[in-house]
Amino acid sequence: MASTPDPVSVLFVCLGNICRSTMAEAIFRSMVSKPPYLGLISVIDSCGTGAYHTGSSPDSRTMSTLEDKGITDYNHAARKVHTSDFQKFDFIFAMDRDNLRDLQRIHQRAGGKATVKLFGEFSGKKRAEEVDDPYYGGRDGFEEAYQQLTRFTKNFLKETFPDIDA
Repeated sequence: MASTPDPVSVLFVCLGNICRSTMAEAIFRSMVSKPPYLGLISVIDSCGTGAYHTGSSPDSRTMSTLEDKGITDYNHAARKVHTSDFQKFDFIFAMDRDNLRDLQRIHQRAGGKATVKLFGEFSGKKRAEEVDDPYYGGRDGFEEAYQQLTRFTKNFLKETFPDIDA
């Protein structure tokens, strides 16, 4: 019988922590809260590289997109990334290259065990994808982000836990 893999911890990061990273966190939580991934993720969180919305709830369009997809139990208060996150989390995923560069600079100074990368490296395509910030656009941007983040989550889980039948 195969041994159970060690649980991993995941942090999702965008600029303000009210749109993309919160959506990624909610989708990820939903997928790993039931078999076959139940118990394989120890900590899941999200934050922003900026402190613009600290303490705020996710954008209403993020929440309505999640609710339309059946994710109705998500709560979060925005926060800014902290140097301790690089020690606490195994994986830190940026939504775009600008945030990735910011995270890499912090990681270089802070050190830590985290693997810092673009979440879109799990796009399933030849080229990594960025998740465009839907904040200044309409609802369609949130729907597109949902589709991307769902695909990235599935691909990450398959790659990280290849022996799990999903």
